[in-house]
Amino acid sequence: MVRPGKEVPMTSNPEAPRSPGTTGARRDHRLRDGVDALGFPLIPLTLGKSRRIVMKRKADNSIREERAGPPRPALICAAQPEIPPVDFGGSSMSCDHGLSVSSRASRLRRLIKTTGGVLAFALTAGLWLGGAARAQDTQIIYPGSMAVTGFPGTVIPNFDEGLPPGVDPVDETFIDTTRATLRVFDVSHLGGPASGQLVFTPPPFEVTSGQIGEVFGLTYDDGVRDGVPSGIPNLYAAATSLHGIEIVTPDADKDGRPERQRRGTAGATFMDGQFGTENGGGPGTIWKIDGITGQVAKFADIDTNSGPGIGNITFDPNHRQFFASDLDTGLIHRIDANGALIDTFDHGVAGRPAHGLAPVADDGAVMDIQGAAFDTEDPETWGYTQDERRVWAVSYHGGRLYYSVGEKSEIWSVGIARDGSFAGDPRWELTVKADKDYAVTDIAFDNSGFMYLAQRGPIENRYDYSRFADSGKGEVIRYFRENPDDPASESVWVDAPQEYAVGFPQGNRQSAGGLDLQYGYDADGNLDTSVCTQTLVNTGDKLRDNPTLAEQLAAGGPLAVHGVQITPKDLVKPANVPPFGSWFVDFDGYFEDPEVEGHVGDVAVWHPCEGRAGYYEEIPGGYLPPFYPPDFPPPGNLPPCLDVEDIRYYCTPSGLEADLYLHDHAGFGGDSIKAQPSNETKSRSPGVGVTTPMSHVPGKPYTINITGHYPGDRVDVGLCFYRKSDRDKGGYYPCCKMTLPLRTPAVSCER
Repeated sequence: MVRPGKEVPMTSNPEAPRSPGTTGARRDHRLRDGVDALGFPLIPLTLGKSRRIVMKRKADNSIREERAGPPRPALICAAQPEIPPVDFGGSSMSCDHGLSVSSRASRLRRLIKTTGGVLAFALTAGLWLGGAARAQDTQIIYPGSMAVTGFPGTVIPNFDEGLPPGVDPVDETFIDTTRATLRVFDVSHLGGPASGQLVFTPPPFEVTSGQIGEVFGLTYDDGVRDGVPSGIPNLYAAATSLHGIEIVTPDADKDGRPERQRRGTAGATFMDGQFGTENGGGPGTIWKIDGITGQVAKFADIDTNSGPGIGNITFDPNHRQFFASDLDTGLIHRIDANGALIDTFDHGVAGRPAHGLAPVADDGAVMDIQGAAFDTEDPETWGYTQDERRVWAVSYHGGRLYYSVGEKSEIWSVGIARDGSFAGDPRWELTVKADKDYAVTDIAFDNSGFMYLAQRGPIENRYDYSRFADSGKGEVIRYFRENPDDPASESVWVDAPQEYAVGFPQGNRQSAGGLDLQYGYDADGNLDTSVCTQTLVNTGDKLRDNPTLAEQLAAGGPLAVHGVQITPKDLVKPANVPPFGSWFVDFDGYFEDPEVEGHVGDVAVWHPCEGRAGYYEEIPGGYLPPFYPPDFPPPGNLPPCLDVEDIRYYCTPSGLEADLYLHDHAGFGGDSIKAQPSNETKSRSPGVGVTTPMSHVPGKPYTINITGHYPGDRVDVGLCFYRKSDRDKGGYYPCCKMTLPLRTPAVSCER
């Protein structure tokens, strides 16, 4: 059931992202001018908007602020929304004019004296370039736009009035509903070659936790509006428990603040900013952010979700529908383009038996925040479905929905039928090989046949908001299909994945669980939209924090960076260790919190690849029907011995691959094929190669590779369908022959 939600107009931050090559380029130019005038290099930094409060208690129950390195100059402002956050996303800066200019200048002089002028000027120059917040007047999503989710931060309401003696400040600390839980960054200009540096970005477009609560999973649609392609997609964000669960009861001590609770109790409700309840949201809500106007509305609701939230979401452009994984029940929900829930797929019951595993039904556990068993610091009490059926990541790819299951993560897929429904053919793909058995919370595919996976550490929820995941061991890896297939291996994917160096801490395994593919970048760090899926972006914690490299890293900005790493996708280990071949973007621009973990979530890039075979998608327009030459079948009007039910194209590291779904309706009894270009193809297109790289395995398609053709060409493939046992006897053997004309995709496979 979908509860209708009102549309909520949005505002942007100052200088919201513009199209590549416009505003961002002008800002970079102006910043460089300031640097040249001073005669020393300027470190470009992402600016913070307001302070995130993370407090640690000492032995005497007093508090101290966690800071990393030299102090950052205070912004003599407080985050004050000009319009109530329930109605608008983004925030503006309202400065206290009672603070004198001389006071501001003295602070900067002290900073310059302490740390040198470079950092201070970088920060203040960004303030000068920022300007006042204004209403969003153009689209917020362009090719290459990078959306990131994360924890919005905390605040003590009415802190200026002081706290009574003996009151623990942590008990009075709440989610800051005025700060962003979702930001859309313009990363079209990174300011120069990658050298492990933090990069400056124009102020991102923001959506606050007051609007949508805490979210993790992200996806884009195809930008079709009223049946007409607009070229500007909408962005979707799904509610999450991965940034903690916080509950409160009504204000009992009359201090104007509700009472925080660690354990379930009568009258408990979710804290404001947890699930966007102010706008009718809940733990099963998917939010829609209009890519043109920035308006936010509730898109869909899995209203049976009691609190665990949604693992991730993905969009199927062929059938214009969405898939979302439900951490409460383990079901994968199919949702139409209007937000209506259509049906579900139950991996625990319908998927596991396909790999010889016993079915596991949902145990019915729910999150009961009013029950005594609920503990905010114990995820085992949060109502997650059993690990064996817990689906995390989902990704639509090549006519199939790929998804991850459990902590010792397995990757599965299920076909999507022509009418968009689940095809009922679940398939185990692989069991992830990584150092730690961590959940895979995001899956992405490039147009060269690689599957990318991001791990996220086990769920935690510290009462002081400092840690939401056990970080520091999560990996980002990629798999590719065996070519040719190794019959001795159970999976069609390679046995051992390739790994990326994520972050500078020892081990380089700082994954926070989100990843996607981005266009390429040129030598100067400028986005090149002519090159598809050439760059990997992934989220991570403490990305630039390594004491042994501190002096070298200091030249590239602050060390306490929680955000996104941007890396050319070819730089797999041992390359890029440590990752000085990457760029880094901080999520919130606040660099004084080195000890927090799990505060960053998912990342999604809008990267349409026009004129290229991307995402393993089914080819628009389909394929030509099978063609039988005049001399086949034999005279007598006998039916052909073989039907072609479906053909699906893929890009692999070796080129174009076609999977043929064949039906032996005549009962010929064949189990194998041999493919080669027909005489017509050889004469019309010399140099075209057709091979069968792997022998057929029952229940799987027959796969052929096509090389040397021009995109869009017709390739006539000669097929010989036979019984392997007959061929093994030697000599002549029966063979059903046919010629299949394949209209190859009018796109090219890139490496």
